[in-house]
This record gives sequence, C-alpha cells and structure tokens, in this order.
Amino acid sequence: MCIRDRFSTGDITLNKNYLDNINSPDDLKKLNVPELALLAREIREYMINVISKTGGHLAPSLGTVELTLALHYVFNAPCDKIIWDVGHQSYTHKIITGRKDLFHTIRQYKGISGFPRIDESKYDTFGVGHASTSISAALGYIYGRDLNGENYHVVAVIGDGALTGGEAFEGLNNAGASKKDIIVIINDNEMSISRNVGAMASYLAEILTSPSFNKAKTTIWNLTGKLSTFGERIRYAVSQVDQSLKAVVVPGLLFERLGFRYVGPIDGHNLAKMIKIFQNIKKYKGPQIVHLLTKKGKGYKFAEKDACKYHGIGSFEMDTGNSISSSGKSYSKVLGSTLTMFAETNPKIVAITAAMSVGTGLNIFEKKYPDRFFDVGIAEQHAVTFSASLALQGFIPVVAIYSTFLQRAYDQIIHDVALQNLPVVFAIDRAGIVGEDGPTHHGTMDLSYLRAVPNMVIMSPKDEAEFQDMLWTAVNYRKGPVAIRYPRGAGTGNIKEDGFEILEIGRGEILEKGEDAIVIALGRMVGVALKANKLLKDKGISTTVVNARFVKPLDEKLILDLVRKNKKIFTIEENVLYGGFGSAVAELFVDRNISNIKMTRFGIKDKFITHGKVSILLKEVGLDSEKIAELIYKKITNEEYSEKSIQEITI
Repeated sequence: MCIRDRFSTGDITLNKNYLDNINSPDDLKKLNVPELALLAREIREYMINVISKTGGHLAPSLGTVELTLALHYVFNAPCDKIIWDVGHQSYTHKIITGRKDLFHTIRQYKGISGFPRIDESKYDTFGVGHASTSISAALGYIYGRDLNGENYHVVAVIGDGALTGGEAFEGLNNAGASKKDIIVIINDNEMSISRNVGAMASYLAEILTSPSFNKAKTTIWNLTGKLSTFGERIRYAVSQVDQSLKAVVVPGLLFERLGFRYVGPIDGHNLAKMIKIFQNIKKYKGPQIVHLLTKKGKGYKFAEKDACKYHGIGSFEMDTGNSISSSGKSYSKVLGSTLTMFAETNPKIVAITAAMSVGTGLNIFEKKYPDRFFDVGIAEQHAVTFSASLALQGFIPVVAIYSTFLQRAYDQIIHDVALQNLPVVFAIDRAGIVGEDGPTHHGTMDLSYLRAVPNMVIMSPKDEAEFQDMLWTAVNYRKGPVAIRYPRGAGTGNIKEDGFEILEIGRGEILEKGEDAIVIALGRMVGVALKANKLLKDKGISTTVVNARFVKPLDEKLILDLVRKNKKIFTIEENVLYGGFGSAVAELFVDRNISNIKMTRFGIKDKFITHGKVSILLKEVGLDSEKIAELIYKKITNEEYSEKSIQEITI
C-alpha cells in the first residue's frame, strides 16, 4: 500500500552539474529551491541540445520544466500518480525518472517514446498521445484507489489547449460531482488571463490554500451554522462577497461551479511558489484545480519567439534556430496553397481544422481568407458537425484533420455527415506510417473505418499533382462526402500550378503492363510498386501495375478485366489489412463469384507500429520495394515463404 508524503532523507554531494546526480525523483528532494532552479537551467540546455538533433516537441516541454520539478519535489511518484495530458510536455518528466541517459534516443527507432508509455517506465502512469484524456484517466485511478483501499494522490496535468476538447469537460464535470480527492493542474501557456498575474493574484492564491485561513474559514462557517436565521444571513452575505471577489480577481468561478476548489493563477516558473502551493493543496479533500501560467519555449529565445514552429520540430541548428529542412514541399503545404488557389474563384470554399492550422498547411489559407478559415480547437467532433452545418448552408467545407485524430469524430462522420449525405470534404493528413511520433499518431486505420460508411467516396493520390486533382474533384463533387487520405511529408515533387482535372469517380489507371501478375497499389505505395516492378524486371518478371486511386467506389470493371487474363493478383496498401483496400478487392471477387484467384494482400497486420523514421518502419512491416519484389518473385516462381506483412487468400 502506498503511503502519502514519504520523502527521502540524507545529503547528496553535488558536482557542478546537478543533472548528473538526478536519477530518480527522490534525488530532487535532496536539493533546495535555488539548486532546483539551477537544475532547471541544466535540463533546458540538455533538452535543447538533444532535440536539435532528434527533433521533437520542444516548446511545450521547455515551458514545463519548473512545473515538473515542483510536482516531483512535492509528490511521491510513482506511488502518487502524475498523469500527463497529450504527453508532449513530459520531456523533463522523462529525464528525471531514470531515462536521462536514454533521452538522446527519444523518438528514434528502438529508442524511448516521445510520449508517456506504461510499458516504458513505472513513472508513466497512463499512456497518451492525443489530447484531453488526463482528467478522465485520473478519475479512474481515484475510484480504483478507493475501491482497493489504497492511499495516494492523483494529479492530472492538462494544458489550456487540451481544455478545448470535449472529453476534458466531461471529465471535469464527473470529477467535480464525485467530490473525490483529485488535483488538476492547468498548464496555461497562452497567457490568456495575464491581467490577473501579479502580487494580488499570487497572494490571494497563497491565502486560499494556507492552513490557517482554511481553518478559520471552517470554524466561522460552523459557528454561524448554529445561529439559526441570523447565522444563515451571515453565511449568505459572506458567500456573496466571496464569490464576487473571486469573479473579479480569480478567473476560476466556472471551475468552482463545477465543484472544484480553484487556486490561481500562479507563475508556473516560480519554483518556490509552486512548491508551497502544492504542499498546501494536497492536504485538502475534494476536487482541486491549480491554474499555472507558463511560457511555451521558455529558455530558448527562438522557441519563445515562435512557439508554434517549435511545438513539434525536426532537427535544427542550436545557434541560429534554423531548421535542417528536408527537400520537397509537403502534402500539407500543397493542400494549403492549392485550396487557397481554388478559393480565389469559389467564395463558397471554407477551411476547418482542429488546432492544427500549421500542421495541416491551412495557415496558408488563413492568411489570405481569415473570414473563411475556422480553427475550432482540439475538438474534432465539433469540427465535423460544424462542417456539416456549413455544407447545409451551401458552403464547401474542407476539413483537414490528421488520420489518427479523425478517429475521435467517427460518430459525427456517420451521424452528422454521411447519414445526411452532405458534401463535406475530409482532407486526411498523416495517413499511413508517420514516423517518430509512433503508434498514437500512425494513420493506419482510416481506410478500414471509412469504408464501412455509406455515401462516402475515398481517394488516395500517388503524388502531389494527383492530390491536387483529387482536391479539385472533391470541391466540385456535390453528391455527398469525400475523403482524401495522404501521407506526411513530401512526395515526388510533381506539383501543378494550373490545369487541374476533375477525375472520374471510381476510376483507377494502369501505369505499367506486364505478363506475370497484377499489382494494385494505393497512395504512397504506388511508387513502391513501381520500384518493385523495376527490381522484378531485372529477374525476368514483369507485372501490370495499377494505381487504384479510389478505395470506394472501387474500379470493379478495371480489376475484373485484368483478372480474366491473369489470376495472380497482389494488393499493396499502407493501412491495416483488416477491412482495408485489399479486403475491398477480395470482397469484389467473392461477391462476383470469381474463382481460381491467387491473391496476396500486402499491408499492416494486426498490431501497432513503433516509432522511428518512416523508411525504417516501412521496411520493418515489409512495405519497402525490395521486400515486396522479393515476395512477389517467390510467389510467382512458387517458392515457399512466410511473412507477417502479407496475407494470402485463394478464392
């Protein structure tokens, strides 16, 4: 059983570098506040140095260094549970919880994750990568704690951005009503309530949590309760003054109405102040909220100046802050620039995103058409329903959301868009394997979950030019919803400036003709299929390579015409095999009673993919051109093989 407030004792001999001596949170408790401040500076230097090489979520974690140190100084992790929301603010947490010497491997293949993972450390209480989950998770821990008869603190750390998500408010509502002992730390790095920062607000927060004040308040309240009618009048008058004062000075009346004791706002970089507040507040019962104000990117001038750029960044030069950029224009930027071009001649085009304007490329659209751009915050469900209503008003809403985040709005896709057959365009960014952000961010399920939705058209481009044509097709298609899924980063560099074409819905294209087999590929895998075919030609094997373009509706005529001449067929997709593109092709053969087909599906088997460079991960799951060519060759020449990345079906 955990015992609250257990602190380590004993002295520690410190070298010049304090960080060298920190191997667990217990080591923090051997330092005084000035030493903690020096440690914070060392952590920032170490973090900037590592992330400049690996890339990562730098600005959010730079803003939470002191907050993290204060939490681990006062609370007793892993006995006490500290639950991070999103997780991109948890780098300091990782550094001081035994992963300091592994931090240089963060987000690298076979290195530590960029997010909390329960299988990585006992200090990672709850795995996370998406926003707004921490309060719900914390409340679950609290009920479990009480049911098990245990005794420990539970702290949820949530950013102001994550509070825009609906699940956060669902959790707040339930937690406030529960009257359970939960502590919620709001990390507010937008300075939206800066008018309340200063001596008065800070002093008030300290008073509100001080034992003497709360004891006196309780005594007076209990005493007046014994004075019949006169006492009730005093209570009412005091409560009205108290609420009026808080409404003027403290921006927490909403939280108090939800059942929380609100404290703040507090300077989230003042270690002494935070430690004192945390020590006070953990003594009290019931739901508690501590509102901290922090600066995103603190300690690195380039990140402070442009926190959005350094929120999630690739490798960069430390001295200048300049990105070590990759070649090519990303699909995201192609979306932004192309949609902006389309909007010049069509005033009905509007763009919607869920707190990802830069990530999706829609910041380009926003600059030119701010009145037609809508960032709804971390609220994917709201984004989709909001777009459905815009479509009913005659607008052409283009909703740009990452594949893995769109999962959150699945009900709205079905109930609010598809059921009403509304012409909403879904621009699904980060489809397929995305790289270093890992399993919480890989978009490997969208084909499967969207295929089941009636009225939905699903496309995926082989390159940027085809993506532009698909986008042009989608904004001109007014018969129902359209989804275009595309990968992270740059493609082939084939980009149009004009001459956009409207594609025939449900029509694929033959790119190369061969005699030995049919290879039907989708999206980024089309390029992989073409490279594989080139390798096969060196071995005397030739295949017909088809760019499917559409998953729904499928080009049934093209596929059926091809299999009349060749019964060996391979499908390649960057999606889970269950319910994906290959499944659609196999279902076609079953539904049409086509027999004697030898079919092999290449895709992702029933597992989550780790983090690392995209090229490494594609190779790991068998979706690189060399592995595909090897397996197709063995299949055609009847050699025996068994690979996790394929699934054979003989019909």
